Amino acid sequence: MSKDVAYYYTPASPWTYLGHQRFEAIAQRHGATIHYKPVDYGKIFPLSGGLPLGKRAPQRQAYRLAELKRWRDFLGVPLTLQPKYHPVASDLAAQLIIAAEHAGAQPGPLSLALMRACWAEDRNISDAETLAAVATEQGLDGVKLVASARTPEIVMLYEALTRDAIDRQVFGAPFFIYKDEPFWGQDRLDFLDRALAR
Repeated sequence: MSKDVAYYYTPASPWTYLGHQRFEAIAQRHGATIHYKPVDYGKIFPLSGGLPLGKRAPQRQAYRLAELKRWRDFLGVPLTLQPKYHPVASDLAAQLIIAAEHAGAQPGPLSLALMRACWAEDRNISDAETLAAVATEQGLDGVKLVASARTPEIVMLYEALTRDAIDRQVFGAPFFIYKDEPFWGQDRLDFLDRALAR
């Protein structure tokens, strides 16, 4: 019986970045198929009670930084707590991932590279030239992919994935759904691991 995990995320999320490689390793260990679904949290948050970072209460913002530091140090993942280009518009970066998969590339490595660019390399993942460079560094045709990412077809796929996320009650990133059971956050990966083992 196949094991399929829907993976909703945005490359602008530090929590997705912290959990991305661990999640892929868990899925591989269990022979699970990952369905990569970059989505627009700018549309999801207003429907789910979430707030963009800049509109959160100061105490919540401060605690977020404390937690990011804890997890960064615990996992040994390079992460800048307050990168130069964040908050950042991530629509084009998300569409780039979709365009890459649409062209036959594996979305996982590019997703990680984009997250690393934002969270460890202080690069602007809303900038088309930066996106093209990151994709090229992954052995892809970056310029062609950026052009593809802007096409109506890819934009429509991005919107469809976002509607799918809304329909499935997704509200944060990363968000995993396995056999209709939701798991929110990289700190829930142990629970997903156990679910996949059943």
